[in-house]
Amino acid sequence: MTAVRKSKKGVASDGFQAIAMLLPYGILFSLFIAIPVAVAIFLSLTYFNLVQTPSFAGLANYIALITQDTTFFQHVLPNTIQFALIVGPGGFVIAFLLAWMLAQMTSLPRTIFALCIYMPSMAGGVFVSTVWRTIFSGNHTGYINALLLQWDLIDAPIQFLQSPQYLMSIIIIVSIWSAMGIGFLAILAGILNVNEELYEAAYIDGINNRFQEIIYITVPSLKPQMLFGAVMAIVGAFNNGAISVALSGANPTPQYAGQLITNHIDDFAFIRFEMGYAAAISVALLCIVWIFSKLAYRFFGERD
Repeated sequence: MTAVRKSKKGVASDGFQAIAMLLPYGILFSLFIAIPVAVAIFLSLTYFNLVQTPSFAGLANYIALITQDTTFFQHVLPNTIQFALIVGPGGFVIAFLLAWMLAQMTSLPRTIFALCIYMPSMAGGVFVSTVWRTIFSGNHTGYINALLLQWDLIDAPIQFLQSPQYLMSIIIIVSIWSAMGIGFLAILAGILNVNEELYEAAYIDGINNRFQEIIYITVPSLKPQMLFGAVMAIVGAFNNGAISVALSGANPTPQYAGQLITNHIDDFAFIRFEMGYAAAISVALLCIVWIFSKLAYRFFGERD
């Protein structure tokens, strides 16, 4: 009986220790993920204007999103998909290539170049937009316009940041430039920690160039880091709307040329004060990000 009691006490003690270790994660997960998502889902089922008490509206916001919001389907959704498909995979591929090239360098220049590449992701949106707004300014003081005028390629300054013809392309360029963040560092760290013996064995088995080395050794060895980088790139691409507003100076952007889902959410939430409808768009965005994250897991996730 004494042995049984001691065994039960040991199991209970282990259970309490496990709960104590998981409790901080559970609290943080609940505060910053579970509760906000639950609140967003609840608000998406209501009419709420920040002044009156939320009133239950059922699926009215979702029905309005699908059947009445022509701006969403004509401009916002196509812009967001185009932006995400270019900035997400494009930024991910560029991050991998840059990380691979840096891995071929010695420690000191690698550290310097890695810091230079990573710095734009640490800079605030205001700093990024200020630099690029100066470059693409719509008068003769803008660097691009000044060069084009100097070379007699144009007669008058081009309004790059107000023109639907150029705005989305500029947003994509700036976003890729500032997308080399934590995913890039994770890939770089992964490449630096690939077992060198794998490369030696591969060359003995018949690999004879660096491209084959990347395809058959580097990429398979980096699946956890590449999955992390891919998910970070997807989430960043779908949630990156501040740059378009900062560059164009308006929300909505001129003729909705650079309007992304996050801008559409801000428009309804903080300009029109239709919080219930904005929450419904947020839930739709959450579902889209979840679907694309699952696709990334299918490509880079570990298979038993």
